Amino acid sequence: MVSVATLLLLRHGRTTANADGGLAGRQPVELDDTGRAQAAAVGERLRALPLAAVVTSPLVRCRQTLELALPQAAPMVEDGLIECGYGSWEGQPLKKLAKEPLWPVVQQHPSAAVFPEGESMAAMAARAVAAVRSWDARVSAEHGPETVWLACSHGDVIKAIVADALGVHLDLFQRIVADPASVTAIRYTPLRPFLLRLNDTGGDLATLVPPPRKRRRRATSRVADSDAAVGGGAGASR
Repeated sequence: MVSVATLLLLRHGRTTANADGGLAGRQPVELDDTGRAQAAAVGERLRALPLAAVVTSPLVRCRQTLELALPQAAPMVEDGLIECGYGSWEGQPLKKLAKEPLWPVVQQHPSAAVFPEGESMAAMAARAVAAVRSWDARVSAEHGPETVWLACSHGDVIKAIVADALGVHLDLFQRIVADPASVTAIRYTPLRPFLLRLNDTGGDLATLVPPPRKRRRRATSRVADSDAAVGGGAGASR
């Protein structure tokens, strides 16, 4: 069967903006005390994993999360994972923004939403998906298919990546949840991605490490690949 890398998407811990009900966007907001505790806690779950690579959004809240969660790691910055550019909305209270004419578009038809002086949600989704798929191919090529790597990013970015993995339209991505310091796992295969975990804030992550690949006869491998669509499970990707 096909063996592929496993991507762990980590959302940063809670920030001062999250606590205050504001839209941080690309502002340099930092983790609050709760966020630092969340980062330390998720680190306990992640440290046992053999991460082949750690990639991060350039924003300080993601870098702080990784410093606390994985202090021995050397994260590589990926601009494609940066938060959506909310333009003039950044720094404003969500209660105020909810009264804007654009708000229902963001909630119900996000693929058409373009933020004033900022980025469109469609553009955010496209560059985020392109970034993780490119990194996944690179990590697989450099470290082998049976490997795990991590990308630290933001709520809307992670939700957009999940929507792509599920094969659903961006207009449905507001139905997806990615809480602070949660882990979401995706495994990309040549035929389709598999969503292994979503918004996981307490589960055992060790089971996400693929088992060593077993040698199979060529005929058996062909049959297994052809049956993958019937099985419908993530195990078909390993």
